[in-house]
Amino acid sequence: MSVEITAGPQDIDDAAPSELDDAVAAAESVLSKRFGAPVRLADPEDLGGAGRSVVARVRVAHTPFSLPRTLVVKRYPSPVADRDPFAHEVVSHKLLTALPSEERLTPELVAQDNTKRLVVLEDLGKAPRLAEKLLGSDARAAERGLLSWAHAMGRLHATTAGRDADFDALMRRQGSQCCADPIVVDVHTALGGLPELLFDELEVDTPDSVRTFAEQAVRGFVTSRRRAFSPSTSCPDNHLVTSKGVRFLDFEGGCVRDIVFDAACLRVPFPSCWCAYGLPAGMSEAMVAAWRAEVSSVWPDLDDDAVFLPRLLEAQLLWVWLGTWRGLPGLDSSLPSGHRPLDSPPRVVVLTARWVRLRQDALAAGATHIAAHADDVIAALVSRYGARAAELPLYPAFR
Repeated sequence: MSVEITAGPQDIDDAAPSELDDAVAAAESVLSKRFGAPVRLADPEDLGGAGRSVVARVRVAHTPFSLPRTLVVKRYPSPVADRDPFAHEVVSHKLLTALPSEERLTPELVAQDNTKRLVVLEDLGKAPRLAEKLLGSDARAAERGLLSWAHAMGRLHATTAGRDADFDALMRRQGSQCCADPIVVDVHTALGGLPELLFDELEVDTPDSVRTFAEQAVRGFVTSRRRAFSPSTSCPDNHLVTSKGVRFLDFEGGCVRDIVFDAACLRVPFPSCWCAYGLPAGMSEAMVAAWRAEVSSVWPDLDDDAVFLPRLLEAQLLWVWLGTWRGLPGLDSSLPSGHRPLDSPPRVVVLTARWVRLRQDALAAGATHIAAHADDVIAALVSRYGARAAELPLYPAFR
């Protein structure tokens, strides 16, 4: 997990011993109530929270029932502002646990308690995360991990297609008043505020044609009928690379949304976090192709480039605008790129690279007005930050 643009800032912290003990005690109480007999947990292993939660792997020390040897406990503090990550987490797991086991790409929900703000989940084991593959030294393993992620995302979309009503019903039953998709507010805020921010920070004007394109992108995002479940985070720390393929973790912003918006995370890998590096030429295209192969049986029109590629560019623009809206005001403060300050590129390098990729893809699509605007932003970033806006290095595995 890392600093994200989808649900507010989140920094990984080790839980205080008292918080960890409290979470384990709460899980024991929930499980004992759930199964009607005492359940004892032991040997908690802190897995690192996201600033908003305590997450631990625990051993099932005593139970009269057939439970797994280990479980994962996740507990949240009180909700923040208008967003309740616990509500999204528990509703997402309820929706996904209802899927047939052979179609499930996520941990099974074992128990939950709204009062204690806690979920108990299946432990998927100590498989490496996608981030470990990318930060390692094996290029082939990293490539396989990325393609597995793309295939898994497509399968997740295909198996949860059209589940809007189910998700909304679960959210209402949860009693949550927060929006069904945490990013909707951010999208509209960025749409209205980024042109002024670009001018104030970089003295870059946003032409009317670009504003119109962005407005069209937002309308498509909000009204899209190609909708399925989205984990709402693309961070490589939230994807386990198991022997059965990638499995998704962390649904603090889980929702049902436009699937092409998620697909844009393959073209601009991990746009919801700041600890991203670059990928080799052609890798993003291979990932998008893998995703399309999985969703084509449900949305055959996405096999048509004339339908898919314009929508993909719109979704890409939204991610770049969101990242710029969130990141541009803090570029001068030398904030770390995420939870990996020692091995992450500076934020200005990440942000500049996203505009460079937008320019490249806009030119390929014939959207010259988008490419020209991207050129203006890139030139302003380079002029202001100089060497700090250098080319984004590749992930260590690909060097």
